[in-house]
Amino acid sequence: MSYALFDDAGKFLAGRVMSHADASMQVELDSGRRVKVKGANVLLRFESPEPAALLERARALAGELDLELSWEFAPESEFGFADLARDYFDKNADAVHQAAMLFGLFDAPHYFRRVGKGVFRKASRETVQAALAAIERKRVQAAQVSAWADDLIRGECAAPIREQLYRILFKPDKNSPEYKAVVDASRRAQRAPLDLLRTAGAIDSPYQFHLRRFLYEQFPHGTGFAELAVPDAKDELPLADVRAFSIDDSSTTEIDDALSVQGLGTGAVVLGIHIAAPALAIQPDTSLDRAARERLSTVYMPGHKITMLPDATVQRFTLTAGRDSPALSLYVHVDEADLRPQRFETRIERIHVVDNLRHDKLDGVITEASLTGVTRADYPHASELAFLFKLARELKARREQVRGKPETFNRPDYSFHIQRPDGAMPAGDEPVQITPRVRGAPLDLIVAEAMILANSHWGGWLAEHNVPAIYRSQASLAPGVKVRMGTKAMPHAGMGVSQYSWATSPLRRYVDLVNQWQIVATVRHGRTAALAAPFKPRDATLFSIISSFDAAYAAYNDFQQTIERYWTLRWIEQQQLRELEATTMNNGLVRVDTLPLVFKAVGCEGLPRGTRVRVALKALDTLTLEVHAALLARLGDGTTSDAAPPEPEDEDAAAPLGLQLAIDVTEPDTPAEAATDAAASSP
Repeated sequence: MSYALFDDAGKFLAGRVMSHADASMQVELDSGRRVKVKGANVLLRFESPEPAALLERARALAGELDLELSWEFAPESEFGFADLARDYFDKNADAVHQAAMLFGLFDAPHYFRRVGKGVFRKASRETVQAALAAIERKRVQAAQVSAWADDLIRGECAAPIREQLYRILFKPDKNSPEYKAVVDASRRAQRAPLDLLRTAGAIDSPYQFHLRRFLYEQFPHGTGFAELAVPDAKDELPLADVRAFSIDDSSTTEIDDALSVQGLGTGAVVLGIHIAAPALAIQPDTSLDRAARERLSTVYMPGHKITMLPDATVQRFTLTAGRDSPALSLYVHVDEADLRPQRFETRIERIHVVDNLRHDKLDGVITEASLTGVTRADYPHASELAFLFKLARELKARREQVRGKPETFNRPDYSFHIQRPDGAMPAGDEPVQITPRVRGAPLDLIVAEAMILANSHWGGWLAEHNVPAIYRSQASLAPGVKVRMGTKAMPHAGMGVSQYSWATSPLRRYVDLVNQWQIVATVRHGRTAALAAPFKPRDATLFSIISSFDAAYAAYNDFQQTIERYWTLRWIEQQQLRELEATTMNNGLVRVDTLPLVFKAVGCEGLPRGTRVRVALKALDTLTLEVHAALLARLGDGTTSDAAPPEPEDEDAAAPLGLQLAIDVTEPDTPAEAATDAAASSP
């Protein structure tokens, strides 16, 4: 009976020959399947043993071949496997020996190069030596990977893995031994990589893990600044005859904006909106500009921040009380009777700041009742603040007319206070206080409306002078229509304004600094400003800044939410809470009523949005930021006002955060890795 061994796309098969023609044959495999084989793919015809036995015996014998010896006496020219088998074994080498040599040559590409079906040429001595050295390195690395994986499974973490932790999890080189060790250990232990690494001590603090991961991705060279000189405004600026005051939180050191009011009771009031002016001293494409452009924004987190500008520069331009500071001022002349702006004037000057008012100390004192005269106003700048509150409500009402519906703030913001006496960066284990702050509170409203007025006016003013700027726009309030950044002055439907630029936080946002440069040029050059401004029309640099800023700002915002979620879970642990009251959203999500926390609760999937519930907390994980909870009780029969359709982007912003790892323990080895592994295992 006749059998054939043939090559099927690099895989050797054998079977019984059923029939054959000049260029092909029919072969029946042991499975009973019949295949048509081209004659060129048939490598060996034999009578015995049977195909299955031949394959088994030949593969076993191939593993015993001395490949180095075979390479030594192989001819320099091309040769067939059968010829080498007769030289290696004996001149009567049978089918098993010939097949064994075929398999051995095929599996040793570092010794023998395939040049045809069953035809080989031996590699040069240099190639062999290099390949053997690579195989030895691979073998040593494989042993190291296995040893590290064994350590992880036993609950120990080797120093190289600990040092490469964030790269392994988030930006891995999948050929690195550290990555392979974690994958190997995870597969063998049948445990998630993060759980395995935590147990092995690679992660000693969930807080430090979140922080260091962010720094690894966004600040790979550290958060410090190079030695940079503190700039100063070059021109001698006039001192404005105003008494300005700022409104910020006590933790704010980058005080970008202040307000002043003149002419109360005269019928013509002048509102001054004063913005810190680092653009007067920081020049584009200088070392300080490049440092700011690399960061693009200040990074905020509870108990700490990473500033966009060096602290010495911030201190030079921040609007600290008791001193004269360079400022870009917008003076809005307002009719005191109907509260309509009559004209606008922009000046470059110095202002004297008399007070830095603080939200957290005054929100409970400066109330709507005191500002409207219902109760006594016993605090500084009472008359100015009363006018500003009245003006802010009017400005907001006019924007809402354009907007088509009122702005609703039915959820509070939250302030986090980390109790750390020395004021240093938190370690992650400190006591934390979380206090709600109602959005749209009087002081909030005053500042917000003044900044919207300035940003809208300056955006339109720059467009009138054909000076390019960076704008934020929103085509409509329809679901899914998001705010976008661009260089054209377009309506912002969410704000209810004809155009909106960011220019009021130049110490904290790079986009604002860019726009301030353009505004300063327009103040100084008027109608010829387009020729003198740092950024010209259709300047590609602006688009590059927008792209970089969007990416950085999103990453910074995600990090802030991550750290706030961490501290929220820590607060729950510190309070030893086991139950929370919440309001249902969509898809089983619930929002806690008194905390900035959203998570899925089992049992809430079918409840209408806005249903009040009490949930039982089963487990919290400050590393993965997961909350495991279940419905405990439904509170009442109705739903809250939060059942109304959300503002655009609200649901996206509410989605709970989670760790997105780049490590994949289910991913198979790449073909290159498989080939290298096969070579490494060859004798």
